[in-house]
Amino acid sequence: MDEKAKRDVAIFRFGVIHDFVSGAQLDHGEQERLLREKSQRKWSIPHSSKSRVTRTTILRWTKAYRESNGKLESLYPRDRSDRGISRGMDQDTALALLRLRKEMPKATVPFLVREMRRQRLTSPGVKLSLSTVYRFLHRHNLMKPRVQPAPDRRKFEVELPNELWQSDAMHGPRVETKGRMRKTYLIAFLDDHSRLVPHAQFYLSEGISAYLNAFEQALARRGLPRKLYVDNGPAFRSRRLEYITASLGIALIHSSPYKPQGRGKIERWFRSVRSQFLPGFRGNTLHELNEALDLWLNNVYHQRTHTATGQTPFNRFTSHMECLRPAPQNLKDHFRIQARRRVARDRTVTLNGRLYEAPVSLIGRHIAVLYHENQPHQVEVLYKNRSYGFLSPVNLYINARVKRNKSKGTYLESSPEPQIYKGGKLWDLKKENP
Repeated sequence: MDEKAKRDVAIFRFGVIHDFVSGAQLDHGEQERLLREKSQRKWSIPHSSKSRVTRTTILRWTKAYRESNGKLESLYPRDRSDRGISRGMDQDTALALLRLRKEMPKATVPFLVREMRRQRLTSPGVKLSLSTVYRFLHRHNLMKPRVQPAPDRRKFEVELPNELWQSDAMHGPRVETKGRMRKTYLIAFLDDHSRLVPHAQFYLSEGISAYLNAFEQALARRGLPRKLYVDNGPAFRSRRLEYITASLGIALIHSSPYKPQGRGKIERWFRSVRSQFLPGFRGNTLHELNEALDLWLNNVYHQRTHTATGQTPFNRFTSHMECLRPAPQNLKDHFRIQARRRVARDRTVTLNGRLYEAPVSLIGRHIAVLYHENQPHQVEVLYKNRSYGFLSPVNLYINARVKRNKSKGTYLESSPEPQIYKGGKLWDLKKENP
């Protein structure tokens, strides 16, 4: 499994255990309820055909993450020691299980496993486990679908500020940009406990670049939330957003498709924007629109008593300042783009049409590069999670003087003595001594 695949698995594992490592103290009953709930649900596990996570596995991931002081690398999967050895059923056992299932379509999986053993239908040496049979029957659509109970849609509210942020985007008015009218999009974050808006801004796009720009400003202003609740839009399903939230210890939670009820608070705030802010806006440019929105947020919305809480959003948010997690000093580093590259034999790396030089020791290696789109000269190189500093733009003149020799290694040829032009003589006339 390569580095990118391991990182995807680690992000998924953090999403499973975030309730146990987020800092909130859980009593024994609540912890057992969460463990039971997570071990019974189906998951979409990256790079795996499995769909279940056992209680023991969740506790093992939690322990590893805590012992590493919150390092995402502690959740990387380990390479299998039995790679290349099949751990599933052989063909004869699989055919026997299919026949038995057709004979007993309503039988439970534990009953089927006992019958397979009693009738000696398994091949010698095959140990049939419940999880193996579950996956096999699901793969062949031989599991009876369970009747789903009606969803529980009670109102909820978290106990403390920055425990949960809701986030979404709204279609905004048209503004004048470079001589033509363009549509805007309002990207916003709302604290579930206080209804305070950590940051909201209009953009000309609702893509991932605009969303991450707004997200970084929200974190810098109001600190780190423990959970971020979003829908299933393309920007919210970005691998880059998943990595950023996991590296900051923020659980990224997606609402169920076509069920926006869980994001009701931010939807109501958008209605306030449409009915109370936009009708009074008199500007014509994007800058004027965002400037007016900031004034309305800070002077009107944040200072007005909220009907649901009985407090102003600002006072309710700041009444528990001791619970807020400040953003780290290297916050911008968490928002860098990560790409995979291979160092060429001439130790160069190509990134976005630019040529860079890597350390000699990394020639032929597959490396990770971290960079901001607007800072092409600040490209950090990582190899096996170790930083090798920043790449240097290629200097073609110096490269022409780099010599490679099997015995001497790579070295820089010393500059030759400058040649002095002595005139355009065709021959040198020497005076003879008399």
